[in-house]
Amino acid sequence: MARSVCINIDDIGMCHGANTAFVTLAKAGRADSGSLMMPCPWMLEMADLGHQNPDLKIGVHLTLNSEKTYYRWRPLTRASRASGLIDGDGFMWKSVPELRRNAVPEAVEAELRAQIEAFKDTGLKPVHMDGHMGAILSPEFYDIYLKLAAEYGIPALYPASIESYGPKHNLGTVDSGFYTSRAAALKGKGKTPADRVLETPWNLNGTAKERYTALFGQTGPGFNFFALHANAPGEIEFIETSAQVRIQELQFLASEEFGHWLDRQEFKRTTVPA
Repeated sequence: MARSVCINIDDIGMCHGANTAFVTLAKAGRADSGSLMMPCPWMLEMADLGHQNPDLKIGVHLTLNSEKTYYRWRPLTRASRASGLIDGDGFMWKSVPELRRNAVPEAVEAELRAQIEAFKDTGLKPVHMDGHMGAILSPEFYDIYLKLAAEYGIPALYPASIESYGPKHNLGTVDSGFYTSRAAALKGKGKTPADRVLETPWNLNGTAKERYTALFGQTGPGFNFFALHANAPGEIEFIETSAQVRIQELQFLASEEFGHWLDRQEFKRTTVPA
């Protein structure tokens, strides 16, 4: 099988630095797409940037969690406590297991619909849909995600197996058979589950070159999706403890060294397949 690669920047719309990083990398040919978080405060800036730069490929980063300590967001549906979408402070749950234990599936569907409709209301056309922290891939909500992808006709990111899904650490306990059966059904419908979803290395071990050489070295036959989290400095340092991971990721991906390496690769650059 030939190798195809989508380098995607997650969490755009979360803050100004996320938007800046995505535009910088996309214009330099280092990013193929970005995933926009509709409940977040800098979504409007990213929507404007999308109109100013029509070549940008932007998808919907369906969001059911708000994991930061102080910098947080709420559901677009103004959900009540009875919906199970919010914690005691009125924000989305910090972790996926908390969401899984509490969220009412009907409220989840309403919230995901609201986010997709809000994206469409910006006038942008979504090139894909995926999920923040992988929450929409929880067994309780996965079939809602499949239903909405089919209904709206938006290409969606699906894993070929849970073992191939890098952000699986967010989900808690799941049954691997659930995911392989869903992937088989999707393939039967002509869809292309990702053979690998490779995530930002959430550490500062070694040099950035060493970390990202190892990460990109994991590509293999089939469709490879990179869920990266590059961010420009300036505000992210006050938002989360992983700030330097995100900043160094931007610096490395924007470097001439990475650009020269990328130009030499034989894999096909793409976005999430329809």
